[in-house]
Amino acid sequence: MKKIGIICKLEKAEPKEILQDLLPLLKRKGCDVYLDTETASKIGLKGYSRSEIASLVDAIVVLGGDGTMLSVSRLVAEKGVPILGVNLGSMGFITEISKEEVLVAVEKMVQNPLAIEERLMLHTQVFRNDNQVASYFALNDIVFNKGALARIIDLETYINDRYVTTYKADGLIVSTPTGSTAYSLSAGGPILYPTLDSILVTPICSHTLTNRPIVLPQNFKIKVVLKTLSEDVYLTVDGQEGFSLRMDDAIEIVKSRFKARLLLPKERDYFDILRTKLKWGER
Repeated sequence: MKKIGIICKLEKAEPKEILQDLLPLLKRKGCDVYLDTETASKIGLKGYSRSEIASLVDAIVVLGGDGTMLSVSRLVAEKGVPILGVNLGSMGFITEISKEEVLVAVEKMVQNPLAIEERLMLHTQVFRNDNQVASYFALNDIVFNKGALARIIDLETYINDRYVTTYKADGLIVSTPTGSTAYSLSAGGPILYPTLDSILVTPICSHTLTNRPIVLPQNFKIKVVLKTLSEDVYLTVDGQEGFSLRMDDAIEIVKSRFKARLLLPKERDYFDILRTKLKWGER
């Protein structure tokens, strides 16, 4: 890997500090570096738009948190570009490299001994009066939620075109295994091993207590029809993109034809991450 993109979360001071050592390392290794425009402007170098970077590089290093990683994964999914996530946030379930490990990890990446782990993504389309009005990809989740003052919403749900139930709830989460440790977990959903090819459906504060999370095979299609007359119901994608829904909007969710490709150390232990991040075993 000789063409390396770098995308940073600039709200933090750490990226600039890391780049002071990282850029000389990549230069010594004979790599071409493509910095995102905002980061490059801070250090007086030439920059590239994020969409340009996706078309130019062999791999991307993300210096930020899970949120930055999610946005980059959607950006590069179609190109199949692998991503190395460096955790500068608080949780870091998908940005698994610590800032202390970044130089060693990048050096290994350039020499190509890092493992590439593929993660299932979702594709959702919103149909209004039989016309597609929105389309999104997600690495974590697709969420139906209501505003703070909205009443319980009705979500008529079908799986493979067969009626399942009408959730009367604060919302509904359709999640990938990667996203099972995000919003779905706080709503009572199970943790799925991130490389599983499954889709998780988790109701949010369901009025019917027997409506429980359900795990589905990856090739199933989920269709949700909003049956509540409200101007305060939204579809959110990875917690970052949103679309206002109307009554009788039909939302279809399937496995994406693209997968996120994450660069990970071969010695990485997912269960160690769970113990650390979720503080298992602590009193």
